[in-house]
Amino acid sequence: MTTPETGRERGDVSPDVARQIQEDLRTLHEMGYAQELLRRMPGFSNFAISFSIICILAGGITSFPVGLASVGGGAIGLGWPLGALFSLIVAMGMGQIASSFPTAGGLYHWSSILGGRGWGWLTAWFNVVGLVTVMSAVNVGTYNLFVGCLGPVLGFNPSNHPILWQTGFVVVVTTAQALFNHLGIGVTTRLTDFSGWLIFGVSTALTISLMVYAPSHDWSRLWTFTNYSGDVGGGVWPRSESMVYLFAVGLLLPAYTITGFDASAHTSEETIGAARSVPQGMIRAVLWSALFGYLMLIAMVLAIPDMKEGLTQGWNVFFYTMDRVLPAWLKLALYVGILAANLLCGLAIVTSVSRMFFAFARDGGLPFSGALRRVSARHRVPAVAIWTAAVLGILFTVYTPVYSTIVVVCVIFLYVSYVLPIAAGLIAFGRSWVTMGPWNIGVWYRPVAALAVLGSLGIIYVGVQPPNDKALSVLAIALAATALIWFGIERRRFEGPPRGVMIQQRQQEIRDAERALGEAG
Repeated sequence: MTTPETGRERGDVSPDVARQIQEDLRTLHEMGYAQELLRRMPGFSNFAISFSIICILAGGITSFPVGLASVGGGAIGLGWPLGALFSLIVAMGMGQIASSFPTAGGLYHWSSILGGRGWGWLTAWFNVVGLVTVMSAVNVGTYNLFVGCLGPVLGFNPSNHPILWQTGFVVVVTTAQALFNHLGIGVTTRLTDFSGWLIFGVSTALTISLMVYAPSHDWSRLWTFTNYSGDVGGGVWPRSESMVYLFAVGLLLPAYTITGFDASAHTSEETIGAARSVPQGMIRAVLWSALFGYLMLIAMVLAIPDMKEGLTQGWNVFFYTMDRVLPAWLKLALYVGILAANLLCGLAIVTSVSRMFFAFARDGGLPFSGALRRVSARHRVPAVAIWTAAVLGILFTVYTPVYSTIVVVCVIFLYVSYVLPIAAGLIAFGRSWVTMGPWNIGVWYRPVAALAVLGSLGIIYVGVQPPNDKALSVLAIALAATALIWFGIERRRFEGPPRGVMIQQRQQEIRDAERALGEAG
């Protein structure tokens, strides 16, 4: 017989783990929710899902020209550590809140409690859009890698009907990612755990290979600033004479790559010891990604045979370098590992966005909430939410097939959703929010939160500059639409997460829901 709180066979966990699961269960009940998802993720797995989504072998490679074609190697040598430090600050601000409120769909729940149900509703919608677009960005980026890496080997040339080929690839890959998610968190956890080790291994192998086979090691490239905007940089960025502006847009490389660490929070209700494991998972994912990503990008910059010739390749500078530096057998082996990591990155994103859908629908915040919050009794996953996320990711790819546009939109929407709960926490800290979780940075929260808010606003500002100024209109339309829907409909209808008396009234419903899932399992 399975236990309703975990879905595991009785006696297959240690006494310490069993006690921790019971503590997690009490915490979840105190917030007014039943244990519907399967709580079986240890701390490493919670770290691994965020590390897999960050995936330096995805954004770090596909968006490499975003940094390099701005001010050259200085965007890597100096810009990457600066951007990584900012991501760490954001993760710390989010971790403080996650430790206090360890629920699925973390950002939405945090904003609702700290800033009110309207603030939470806005956060949820921006996070949903950000996660769907980042899923599209990763899978389109994977397609671009597939074409660049294995296309020449397989004789595959999608020059005829490129959008059709790209769409077909994204449909097949996204469907497979959703299917593995549907089979349960156990399958997903094993795959993302493997993904974590794969990223460590392949990035290390890539770094060493490029350093060994590099024609020379001109370390000055890493602090040299050269204007590569316009045609000299392959047209990645329009021509500009402002080095300050170009350095700022180059920061979009670490901003895009080191994002998605909120996945640790979204899987809180599936994590053992979530109040500690979730903030630790986010922080560790950012730190390890920053370190291994920095070493990998340094090797990529140093290995470029000729900077001027390489930069004219634009988005193909990575393939240009690999083709001219590495032996064919080694290059092929690394390409296979890179593609596998990208595919697993997309799988982890499906997990993250589906949990956000589930949590928001559980409180009635989405259309068709009754279906989207439904949990499969057999697999203990939000099956409808998983497939809905997959379909929306595919549709967004069809609507906006251009990779650079997808990247900018997802960065903006994700950082808006990151900054909203942190800003609410900054105001509520020490006032309405006085009970902290076991992971607590104490008085440092205020300066960390303030820096996170200011930095996020800066990233959003940079992200809407030309040639991505259309993203500003997308953001404005999104804000106008959400305001119209909130004040026109949702303000009167949407109740938000349970609070106070509502939590007490739900206790019988919670027991009934857990009993039903336990009997069905």
